[in-house]
Amino acid sequence: MSLSRTARRISLPALLAVVVAAALLAIVPGRAAPAGAAAAHWGHRAKPVIVLEHGAWADASSWSSVISRLQRRGFTVYAPPNPLRGLPQDSDYLHQFLTQNPALQGQPIILVGHSYGGAVITAAAVSDPEVKALVYVDAFIPDEGDTVASLISGSCVAGSPADVFNIVPIAGAPGDFDLYLKPSVVPGCFANGLPAHRAAVIAAIQRPLAASALAATFGPPAWKTIPSWAVLGTADHVIPFASQTFMAKRAGAHITVVKAGHLSLISKPSVVTRVILEAAQATG
Repeated sequence: MSLSRTARRISLPALLAVVVAAALLAIVPGRAAPAGAAAAHWGHRAKPVIVLEHGAWADASSWSSVISRLQRRGFTVYAPPNPLRGLPQDSDYLHQFLTQNPALQGQPIILVGHSYGGAVITAAAVSDPEVKALVYVDAFIPDEGDTVASLISGSCVAGSPADVFNIVPIAGAPGDFDLYLKPSVVPGCFANGLPAHRAAVIAAIQRPLAASALAATFGPPAWKTIPSWAVLGTADHVIPFASQTFMAKRAGAHITVVKAGHLSLISKPSVVTRVILEAAQATG
C-alpha cells in the first residue's frame, strides 16, 4: 500500500498529551497490575497488542464482550473506528493507526476484522511488519481483483437495493450514497440469532457503509504473507457459510466453525476470543 507521510512539528504540551493518552489507553480497567505482571504469563516473548476492526452497519461497541475477555487476560486492546467511506480510505485510515500511533510502535500486533472489516485489514496490513496474524470473524477475505459485491452471492443484502437499504446521498461526494439497513431487514439478516430487542438497538445505532465500498477492487492481500485464522458462522446470512469457507480455504486460514449468525462476536464472544488467543500464541 502506498500511503503519504506528513511530517509535523509537535509542541511539547502536545507531545506530553500524546504520551499521557497512550499510557491511559494501556491501562486495563479494574486491573491495575503492572505491565511486568501480565508479561510474566507470556514468557520471554513480547505480548502482542490486539487491534479489532468493526464492519459495516456496526461500530467498535460490537467488540465489547470480546474486549472485556481479552483485557481480563492482560492484553492491551484497541478498537479504532472504521470510517466506512470506501476501501482505500478505510484501509489507509487503519494503516495509519497501526504505523503512526506511538503506543503501537515496535509492538507485535494481532489484527482482527469482522465482516467488511476483514476486507479492510486485508489491505491495511500490507507492508506492516508488526502485524503477526490476521483473524477474520464472519468476514470477507478478499484476493487481488475481488470486490465486496463479487463475494456476496446469496447474501441477504444482495437483493434489490431499495428493498434492503435506506439510501442517503453523501454530502460532498457526488454519485456516492450512504447505505443504511432498513430496520425490518436487521433482525433476520444482519442480526439473526440475537434477541429481538438487541436487533432493534443494532438497527437504531448502525453506521452506514458508502455504496462505493462495494465496488472497490482489491490489491495484493496481506494474508499471502501473514498467517491467518477464521471464525465461520454456519447461520451467517450476510456472508453465507459457503462463501466464507471458500475464502478462508483460499487464504490457507486456520478455520473454526461456530453455530452462529453474522454477529458471532456478540453471540459467541468466548469462541471468537479463543481463536484470537490461538493466533496470539502461535505467532507471538
